[in-house]
Amino acid sequence: MAPQKLKVACAGLGRMGARHALHFLNRTPRAELVAAFTPDPNEVQWAKTNLEPSGVMIYTDYDEMLKHPQLQAVVLSTVTTVHAEQAIKAMEANLHVLCEKPLSTSIEISQSVVDVAKKYPHLKVMCGFSRRFDASYRDAFNRMDSGAIGRPSVFRSQTCDKLDPSGFFVEYAKFSGGIFVDCNIHDIDLALWFFGQDSITKSVAAFGITAVQPELRKYKDVDNGVGVVEFWGGKIAYFYSSRMMAAGQHDMTEIIGTEGKLTVNANPQGTLVDMYEPNGIRREIPQHYYGRFEQAFVTEANEFTAACLDNTKVPLKLTGAVQAVTIGCALQESLISGKKIDFDETGRRLERASL
Repeated sequence: MAPQKLKVACAGLGRMGARHALHFLNRTPRAELVAAFTPDPNEVQWAKTNLEPSGVMIYTDYDEMLKHPQLQAVVLSTVTTVHAEQAIKAMEANLHVLCEKPLSTSIEISQSVVDVAKKYPHLKVMCGFSRRFDASYRDAFNRMDSGAIGRPSVFRSQTCDKLDPSGFFVEYAKFSGGIFVDCNIHDIDLALWFFGQDSITKSVAAFGITAVQPELRKYKDVDNGVGVVEFWGGKIAYFYSSRMMAAGQHDMTEIIGTEGKLTVNANPQGTLVDMYEPNGIRREIPQHYYGRFEQAFVTEANEFTAACLDNTKVPLKLTGAVQAVTIGCALQESLISGKKIDFDETGRRLERASL
């Protein structure tokens, strides 16, 4: 008898959605991509060329896709504003869910996904924080966890995108939640992973500038942001995000402990090739986020599939996605208001900054 395969549908076929679809179609041996949804005519044409010849049914109605025969799981890569609604609908249809980050730009709506998931404990529901599946970050975490750097105390992490002059990120800011919720959400999740999911926020403060895309101001966003988060228990995190890197994508992290430190991707490289030229030695770096984390996304797809088929725990808790959004939203509010936001030792907010 042939091994069982997880029947998967992908919702949303934009930049990341198309990649997720191809991962489940071609690079996840225990999964079978059976359906895909998109309301976008251009994405439909892409799907007809790249997915339909492999037997994937294309839908332009999400609710109809959920009724696809024998469907078992849904991967959500749609616009952020519908993540929560679509995740809840999938769970109510008795389907496992892998949702792109964030669950929502709203803390309350994010929590609603967690609340519904509790009603379906047999389902696997996971928010896709891709760096958790990266081999280098896992190596760094295991070294830290073994005591290699003593007690981790300072966490410094950045997400820096190559400049996109097309204006995509300006329009994206309408619904992205802002640079801290969109970009630094990965770094925030990493801080909670390395410092411990039980870490309690003590204060947040954020600052930013619009260096190259002043149009972002109409959405109260920036193209360069710096955020500082204090945690109770003597730990601090520093986050930097940027939309204007010239050379390419540079996402890196530094974990400083009482007896040493670890860095991940401090000196980025696209390949192992160094180019010796008249003006010096040059090395190219990945040009976009996917170029750096492609294998992490593939690992994510395979581990999610295994958890569904083998009925094992998914690699990260859904409640962590709410924690990350909570911190991201506080940073974004601090950026807009210019105020530091404090929390008591239970994590309850002490002062509300005004927007």
